[in-house]
Amino acid sequence: MDRRDFLVAGGAAAAAPASPQAQTKAPRKALMKAGTQDRSTDADLRTLAAFGVNNICGSLPSRRLDENWSADALKKLKERVASFGISLDMLPLPLSSSYITNAENPNIMLGKSPERDREIDDICQMIRNASLAGIPALKYNLTILGVVSTARTKGRGGTSNRTFVYDEAKQEPPLTEAGRVTEEMSWERITYFLKRVIPVAEEYKVRMACHQHDPAMPRIKGFRGVDRVLGTVEGMKRFVSIMPSKYHGFNFCQGTVSEMLKDPGKEIYDVIRHFGSQGKIFNVHFRNIKGGFLNFQETFPDEGDVDMIRAMRVYKEIGYDGMIMPDHVPAIEGDQGGRLAFAYCFGYIQALIQLVNSEA
Repeated sequence: MDRRDFLVAGGAAAAAPASPQAQTKAPRKALMKAGTQDRSTDADLRTLAAFGVNNICGSLPSRRLDENWSADALKKLKERVASFGISLDMLPLPLSSSYITNAENPNIMLGKSPERDREIDDICQMIRNASLAGIPALKYNLTILGVVSTARTKGRGGTSNRTFVYDEAKQEPPLTEAGRVTEEMSWERITYFLKRVIPVAEEYKVRMACHQHDPAMPRIKGFRGVDRVLGTVEGMKRFVSIMPSKYHGFNFCQGTVSEMLKDPGKEIYDVIRHFGSQGKIFNVHFRNIKGGFLNFQETFPDEGDVDMIRAMRVYKEIGYDGMIMPDHVPAIEGDQGGRLAFAYCFGYIQALIQLVNSEA
């Protein structure tokens, strides 16, 4: 080969496309991980470790500020969980999804002073103690009605599934113990709480993850005299705007948010994207439903109207790095405590995380 032929051949080789192997980009790793909540006995932890569920939200330490909420007790809890190879990423506050008369700190949402001030002071101390123990996040609810349901209905394989049909819900008595609670009253009480609590969370660097109202109710009409302001996407937007802070966000219940939407199979992905891109999703309840606003049935994750693979891809897209956990599983006959149903969901979640991890 003379010099001219050599140069031509060399130039052609340089212009040739790279091999398919060279062109393929390594998949970007998903940051989220499988998690769960309210399962922190030694037996639970052994099982979770076997499943590869290495991140949890623990059980409620106590319904009031006592020794169980001390920094030392929380440190010991974190160490016990860690001994199983599991990270205690979050704890629930005694602000549960219970109906108001069974709530741990009812005066916060009843708007009753000075009782609510004492309750908020206790919550602030729990935040401080969690921080001192190295627990980075707390989840909570701000509700009066609790979780409202109608008669359970049959699901796949004869399971018993939580259901809500607004037109069948009995509003008796017509008012709760809270009386008439308008949107304005709800927002005043929520704002009062956030303005006291979020500065403490910011100072101690603890993420505060609030759950949405489950289920959504019609605006103005409400349910038993209560307007549910955290039952709409617009309400969620207003909630995060009250206190601009990276420590103020959501325990994002994908199932509950789907219940707010007329067509969750089309709408939920943009809602995830909106709040996730703002860094407002601190934890995910990864569950599915059939139906939508005011008429739905909870399902296993693979049988509802939401494309859960697509949803998981959106969590990866927005760089969500928290837990993806089951919630409200259908009841299988003989399945004590929902252990089989939860195991099914853990496997499903782990598989979806592996799937999106494999995609460039």
